[in-house]
Amino acid sequence: MELLREPDPINGDTPTMRLFSLLELIAAKDQLVSLQGLVEETGLPKPTLHRMLQQLEGAGLLIRQADGRHYGTGHRLRRLAENLLLNATHHGARHAVLSHLVDELGESCNVTTLSGNEIVYLDRVETPEPLRFYLRPGSRVPIHCSASGKMVLAQMSPSQRRKLLAHAPLKRYTDKTLTELDALEEEFTRIRRDGFALDDEEFLPGLVCVAVLVPGRANLCVAVQAPVMRLTPDKALQTLPALQRAAEAISRVDAEGGSEPESVPS
Repeated sequence: MELLREPDPINGDTPTMRLFSLLELIAAKDQLVSLQGLVEETGLPKPTLHRMLQQLEGAGLLIRQADGRHYGTGHRLRRLAENLLLNATHHGARHAVLSHLVDELGESCNVTTLSGNEIVYLDRVETPEPLRFYLRPGSRVPIHCSASGKMVLAQMSPSQRRKLLAHAPLKRYTDKTLTELDALEEEFTRIRRDGFALDDEEFLPGLVCVAVLVPGRANLCVAVQAPVMRLTPDKALQTLPALQRAAEAISRVDAEGGSEPESVPS
């Protein structure tokens, strides 16, 4: 009688595809990996896995941590993922949802995600208003003082936040920037309770932004931003229904593959 074996998580017909399978396995985790942990998970010989990790590290796809034992995704791999998302959303259904949202609100709107310890703009549609803060897709903003950044941080466990913020200096950009961890934790509690995050001139003087999470995604946000003379914090709250409709539409777009444009019901 032949015993059934668990499928090998590292498989492929060529060495290149086996390296790709190892990258897939590592990228799917929300924590660092170690050589011993991968040996136990995959059943591959330690020398084989060590050689594969060295190859991926040498290519800039993985990075070894300071302790010498753990590995995380490298800059080159994260940039590849960002480019895929940027190019997939620029002319697709997600962009159509964002355009409809700008038509409805009259202000610049964007879709953002976490990249390393920053927030990156995956897509953005500018307001036709002459006075605006211009930021293109691919732009990066600090995680601790942007609406999207605080929204993403609020979804993490306290230990995950501490680990991430330890590598993201809490720089004070304006007089309103929160730089104390206790104050930020209070903010995260409010964000989880209310379901939105607000940047009240915390990153740039005169800029107000509000963000909501895309349902089913812990690191994807939809946000609107404008000069404070047009979008006060109180007025920003009035945009929440439209933002939430757009976030739900983007969630459906992602679930369906994003092949066809979708408008947001008013």
